[in-house]
Amino acid sequence: MEVILTVDEMRQADAIAIRELGIHGLILMENAGLKAAQVIQSVYGPVAGLRIGIFCGKGNNGGDGFVIGRHLSRMGADVTFWLTGKKQDVKGDAAVNLKIADQLGLPIFELEDWDATTGLLEYDLLVDALLGTGLKGEVKGIYAEIIRSLNRFDGPVVAVDTPSGLDCDRGEPLGLCVDADVTVTMGNVKQGMLFYPGRSFVGALYVADLGVPDHVFERIGSRKFLLDLDDYSTLLPARPPDAYKNTFGKVLVLAGSTGLTGAAAMASLSALRSGAGMVILGCPKSLNPIFEEKLTEVMTTPLPETDAGSISLDAYEALEGPFRWAHVLALGPGMSTHPDTKMFVQRVLAEQQKPMVIDADGLNNLADHTGLLARYPAELVLTPHAGELSRLTGLSTDEILENRIQVVREYAGKWGVVLLLKGAPTVIGTPEGDIFLNPSGNAGMATAGSGDVLTGLIAGFLAQGLAAKDAAVLGAFVHGLAGDLAAAELGQRGMTAGDIMDAVPQVLVDLEDPEAADVEDYWSPVAVRVY
Repeated sequence: MEVILTVDEMRQADAIAIRELGIHGLILMENAGLKAAQVIQSVYGPVAGLRIGIFCGKGNNGGDGFVIGRHLSRMGADVTFWLTGKKQDVKGDAAVNLKIADQLGLPIFELEDWDATTGLLEYDLLVDALLGTGLKGEVKGIYAEIIRSLNRFDGPVVAVDTPSGLDCDRGEPLGLCVDADVTVTMGNVKQGMLFYPGRSFVGALYVADLGVPDHVFERIGSRKFLLDLDDYSTLLPARPPDAYKNTFGKVLVLAGSTGLTGAAAMASLSALRSGAGMVILGCPKSLNPIFEEKLTEVMTTPLPETDAGSISLDAYEALEGPFRWAHVLALGPGMSTHPDTKMFVQRVLAEQQKPMVIDADGLNNLADHTGLLARYPAELVLTPHAGELSRLTGLSTDEILENRIQVVREYAGKWGVVLLLKGAPTVIGTPEGDIFLNPSGNAGMATAGSGDVLTGLIAGFLAQGLAAKDAAVLGAFVHGLAGDLAAAELGQRGMTAGDIMDAVPQVLVDLEDPEAADVEDYWSPVAVRVY
């Protein structure tokens, strides 16, 4: 599991390591540079004989660059440094490592300016150690010119800590940004590297472990996490050999309306695909014959309906038996926002006490009654996209997308729910303030019905006994991983939500034993830690 940090949180961690634990800054810089050099050797090596150019700024990022170059030279590379200033301008730990490189006779060119048309054809690889994570404001001057050259370079570019010009909190380029093939970030992943467009500038992401103990990050209180395959594997519900269908839980799905039968069908079937034992779909009675034919494994309950073919308020009384039967409720896919349906949704929230997943129109029908969320007595998982969350919170979609972590954390706490904001990446927040960023998925999943599959998966995991947080975290990952498997087999352009759902069983098999499975054939981790 990776702890995700802001730039300020990383500074706090470094300060604790240096001042309280006595881990000298030179040790941290040496660890950073050595690990980065080892990554370059591993990805592009052997480096012996390669011509490598390293652009160094005057701060600690440049200091990392000097350490990297020293180790690459020891590995046999032909290394050249360009320093954006005078040697005497470099201070602190960076100056120590500059001096070492200088005394070793490694060429260091001091730059007053840079011609963006300068050719770099004689080099096999370039390293960006210019600006680091602390940049404020747009990239200008010599740095902008060098970044333009780096982005025109035909060979690989490796960024140190972060691509220069990237806002590592927001994931936005600050005017210009290095488009790296590989980034070796120091200590921990910075949150802006996981959000687009920032993620597209990072390339393959490696994390150089600097030897700072885990308890330092607990003290900082980041509470933002990126899980790995083994973490997800441990979340899988147990499957005892003497089980029967009731063992794995019963899900009541309340969904569907005229023209939106697919959403209800996908959510219901996906709950079964997750491993849930039984599913009942409560649907408008005129649509029941469609579902009876379409859903062989799902039981159905025809319900009183509105004149528009959606579930009516009268359906609540007709559901007395299914409500008692179910362990978990899934509410919303394809329901419509008919006024009578809206009253039905609000009554479910006001009177039920079962764990529940709410999506789509279930959320839209609560936009002016969010107090029902805070008062709900059982675990709730909400799965909005930015537009649905905008209607619930009153915030604009731009405000939400620019501050996803903060918004999710605030409203998960305010409503006492597990809040899953769909996107790239999906952000999951708990009432206690923990944030989980989902690393799986691809653009091919931006297709009708994909969210309904997610609703069913989370409901199914809830029914199998997982807590709401674990059901949401596992559901999001399995959903994305199934999308990755479908894309590997079919391509992103033509895949459908049904393809995602059909891939779920194989994904669950692979997650049971990640080391023995072929997960790497269709999924790569967002970040790889280097010890």
